[in-house]
Amino acid sequence: MSTEASSPRTARTGYRGPDLARQITVTVCFLVCIVGSMIGVGVFGGTPIAEAAGGALSADATYLAPASPAFSIWSVIYTGLGLYTLYQWFPSQRSSDRQRSLGWLVAASLLLNAAWILTVQAGAVILSVVVIVLLLVVLAVCFRRYVTTRAGRSWPEWIAVDGTLGLYLGWVCVATAANTASALTSEGFRGFGIAPEIWAWGVLAVAAGIGVALAAAGHGRLAPAASLAWGLAWIAVSRLNGGLESTSTAVAAIAAAAVVVLATVLLRVRRGARDSGAQQRTA
Repeated sequence: MSTEASSPRTARTGYRGPDLARQITVTVCFLVCIVGSMIGVGVFGGTPIAEAAGGALSADATYLAPASPAFSIWSVIYTGLGLYTLYQWFPSQRSSDRQRSLGWLVAASLLLNAAWILTVQAGAVILSVVVIVLLLVVLAVCFRRYVTTRAGRSWPEWIAVDGTLGLYLGWVCVATAANTASALTSEGFRGFGIAPEIWAWGVLAVAAGIGVALAAAGHGRLAPAASLAWGLAWIAVSRLNGGLESTSTAVAAIAAAAVVVLATVLLRVRRGARDSGAQQRTA
């Protein structure tokens, strides 16, 4: 009799320990990430990212480097990650299937974010590519998971989870391309005799393709497209007004941004029309 009475309690509390550990880990990793970001902008005496590693990641280092104002998006992303960290502490989120699916990955992304800053500060540009690629992979898995798990209908969840992780992913796509180009250039890669602009066009075409793929997989989710288009647009600005000018690269970047935005909007409208039709059929 006592065994039967205790079983439901055991079932309800069986995941409390792991869930609490996940919540604490995400919080600690967020704090580590914030400290790392402060180091990255020179708050604690570190060299700002644009000046670190001999300027390998400056706005004029390669044809794929965004203009400096592009990086202001990190303020939005970090704010969103702060909201995510708070939101996952809501009582309703402790045992949420979504949080169980995403929490550890988000924590890993926060640590990789801090690790990337430290590797650049140390001048290890090639290693920074490895770190940012790992970060991109983690965020891509996050994207896949939150797209395929049912979201709540509350604005806090849409903003703190879907919006934040979408912005994070879209921007890291651009940052990965820029980081890789900077690392190759700093190591003396000359593109097998192919003009740098042509390489840039190719990478921008791939970025546009990734944006379209994210739009298709995410059914027209706006956040990844917004940050991806933001980064591409600032590449165009940098090529038009920076020290490494290239009108053709700027045009290619603008075209890539336009493709991403257009594809996302069309897919979102299409999804909305399909959902509306389904509701009418079931009414």
